[in-house]
Amino acid sequence: MDMHAVGYAFALTLLAGLATGVGSAMAFFTKRTSTKALSVSLGFSAGVMIYVSFVEILNKSVVALTQEYGIQQGRWLAVGSFFAGIALIAIIDKLVPTYENPHENMSVEYMDDAEKSQEYRKRNQLMRVGVMTAIAIGIHNFPEGLATFVSALDDPSLGLAIAIAIAIHNIPEGIAVSVPVFYATNDRKRAFFWSFLSGLAEPVGAIIGYLILLPIMSPLVMGILFGLVAGIMVFISIDELLPAARDYGEHHLSVYGLVAGMAVMAASLLLLL
Repeated sequence: MDMHAVGYAFALTLLAGLATGVGSAMAFFTKRTSTKALSVSLGFSAGVMIYVSFVEILNKSVVALTQEYGIQQGRWLAVGSFFAGIALIAIIDKLVPTYENPHENMSVEYMDDAEKSQEYRKRNQLMRVGVMTAIAIGIHNFPEGLATFVSALDDPSLGLAIAIAIAIHNIPEGIAVSVPVFYATNDRKRAFFWSFLSGLAEPVGAIIGYLILLPIMSPLVMGILFGLVAGIMVFISIDELLPAARDYGEHHLSVYGLVAGMAVMAASLLLLL
């Protein structure tokens, strides 16, 4: 295999993944003052993840599996993978403890103050939302990285087009991670770190794909993987992002953010056409 082609494919995948850093940089320009802005941002994040899950990722699962096993059996496999992803992340969600900062213990007075105690719990909830979103997006970015890498190896021009489109829609995904973490911690560097880390899943996907998965990759493996990812992202959006969005603002603000997130993700995906 041409090592120059491999290097080019990996570079494209790395740049596409690191685009989440552009979105995470939004945390550096965010003022932690408006809970209404936070509500819209969390709704936006949910819109991004729900739209890309149903319109792109689950569809890829259906296409891969129906081509291999026929329409009826393929659709059953895709739907089964989707709900298996929901079940998997629900179990993980039960096992992940509520975020507690070991370096920031509350004093007795702080715990006795109902208002401050409520604020502390909300910050913990937001940190959990940010971390779970980072995990979900990281899992989503893994097959994206593999797809970009394989496409660039097969056709460098096609790989470049896919990498650009993925980079663009990774920007709102970066925002989805960085904003709740920033509001939870008031730490821009930590917000950037978690968002940046989720983007690194793409080059990791390329490396693992090159070393391990490429020889054994099949429509069945890819189809099930995409179905699992779609289920995971939808569950995170419904269970974590939308409830948090409603808690921090009016109901309609979270809905406006949701629609805006869907619109932005739709526009970015149209660049793939």
